[in-house]
Amino acid sequence: MTEPLVPTAPQQPPQTAGTDASSHLRRGTLGLADIVFFVVAAAAPLTVMAGVAPLAILFGGIGAPVAYLAIGVLLCLFAAGFTAMTPYIRNAGAFYSYITRGLGRPAGLGAALLAVFSYNALQIGVFGAFGFFAAGTADDLLGVDLPWWGYAFAGVALVWFLGFRSISLGAKVLAALLIAETAILVLLAGAILIKGGASGLSLASFAPSHVFTSQMSAPLGLAVAAFTGFEATVIYREEARDPDRTVPRATYVAVGFLGLFYTFVVWVIVQAFGNDGAVGAAAKNPAEMFFTAMTQYVGAWATDLQRILIVTSLLASLLAFHNAITRYGYALATEHALPTSLGRIHPRHGSPWIAGLVQSVLAAATVAVFAAIGADPYNQFLLWVNTPGVVGILVLQLLAACAVVAFFRRNPPQRGEGRLRTLVAPGVAAILLAAATVLVCTRLNLFTGAGPAVNWGLVALTPAIFLTGVVLAARMRRTRPDVYARLATTDVD
Repeated sequence: MTEPLVPTAPQQPPQTAGTDASSHLRRGTLGLADIVFFVVAAAAPLTVMAGVAPLAILFGGIGAPVAYLAIGVLLCLFAAGFTAMTPYIRNAGAFYSYITRGLGRPAGLGAALLAVFSYNALQIGVFGAFGFFAAGTADDLLGVDLPWWGYAFAGVALVWFLGFRSISLGAKVLAALLIAETAILVLLAGAILIKGGASGLSLASFAPSHVFTSQMSAPLGLAVAAFTGFEATVIYREEARDPDRTVPRATYVAVGFLGLFYTFVVWVIVQAFGNDGAVGAAAKNPAEMFFTAMTQYVGAWATDLQRILIVTSLLASLLAFHNAITRYGYALATEHALPTSLGRIHPRHGSPWIAGLVQSVLAAATVAVFAAIGADPYNQFLLWVNTPGVVGILVLQLLAACAVVAFFRRNPPQRGEGRLRTLVAPGVAAILLAAATVLVCTRLNLFTGAGPAVNWGLVALTPAIFLTGVVLAARMRRTRPDVYARLATTDVD
C-alpha cells in the first residue's frame, strides 16, 4: 500500500549559503517553443536517424518506419495520463514527483535516484559520440588530427558554460542547432521525393506483410531509445510561462513531432535505395547509408555539411540533458533529498550553477577514465554508458504510468479529466511500456554489441539503484521524518 500524501502548505526552497529563501529559477522565461526545442534537441534527431535508423532497416526490413510510428503512438498514450496529472503536481521534480504522489515516498525516492543516474548516463555517454564524430569530421574536412577525448573535454566545458548562463541563452542556442539539423534532413527528404527515389515512391513499408513480422522486434527496441527524454518537459515547470497549459502542450508537440518526423525520414531513406535495395544498402555500411543518400541526391557539399551538423546535433543533445539534470538536482535539493548546495541559484544568471558544476565535473571525470583505459569512444564509452540510462528511463516511464492510475483512483479528477485520460490511457501505456522494457532488455546486444555478461550487468544497475533509493527512504523516515514528509510537496508556482 502507498502512503497517503497529506496536502501541506507550499514549501519554500531551503536557505543555503550564498542565497536567500526567495531564490528561484527564473520564472516565466520559457514558452512552448523553447521547451519543445529543449526536449526534441535532447533526442538528437539527426544523430538518431543517420546513426541508428539504418540498423532498424537492417534488422527489421523496409517495415522499420512503422516501428517509430508505433512507439510514438505508445508514448502519446503515456503523455495523455502524464499530462492529465500535471496540473495536480506543483513540483518540478518530474518522474520523482509523479511517482511519489502516485506510488508513495519510497518508490518516489527510488525513482529520484534512478532518474538522476539515468539522465547522467544518457548525457555523459554522448560525450563519447561527440568526441568520436568531432575528431573524425575535423580530420576529414580540415586535416586536423586530435584525439577524441580532446574534443570531449572541450564539449564538457562548452556545455557547462551554456548551462551556467541563463536558460534563455540555452534555448536560443538549441533552437538554432535543432533547426539546422532538422533542415538538412528535410533537404535530403525533399530531394529524394522530387527525384522519385530509386525506383518510384512506394508505401510498401506500411503493408501488413512487412510490418507484422518477427524481425520487427529489433527496430521497435531501437525506436524506443530514439524518444528518450521527451518527458523532460515537466522539469521546466518553474521556468515556463503558464505552466499548466505550456507543459502539457509541449509534451504532446514533442512526442508528436518526433514520432511523425522519424517515421517520415526512415520511410524516405528506404525510398532512396528502393524496397529491394534498402536492406542491402544498410547491410553494406549502415554508418554511411544517410551520407551515401545525401551525396547521391543532393551533393557532396551537403554531405560535408551533414557531418558538421551531426556534431552540433550531439552538442544540442548534451546541453538539453545537462539542463534537465541540473533542474532535477535543484528540485530534489529544495526538499533536502539531495545536498542543499545543489539548489543554489546564481544571482545574475538564474541558473542552478552548483548542480551544473557538479554534473560537468562528473562528466569530465568519466571522459578521463575512459580515455585513460583506451576505450573506444563510440562502441564502448557511448554504448555502455548510455544503455543503462535508456533502460532506466523506460522503467521510470512505466512507474510513472502506474502512478497516474494509482493517483486518480485515490483522487477523483477535479478538472473534468475523463476516465480515458486518467485510467485507460495510462493503464494501456503501462502494459505496453512493460513489454517495451522487456524487449529492450532482451535485445540489449543491439545497443551495446557486447556479450550477455556485460549486458545483464548493465541491466542490473536499474533495479539496484531504484532499491537503494527505497532503502534510503526507509532510513530517512526514521532519521529525518520532517524531510521525508516534505518529499514531492514543494510548490514552485
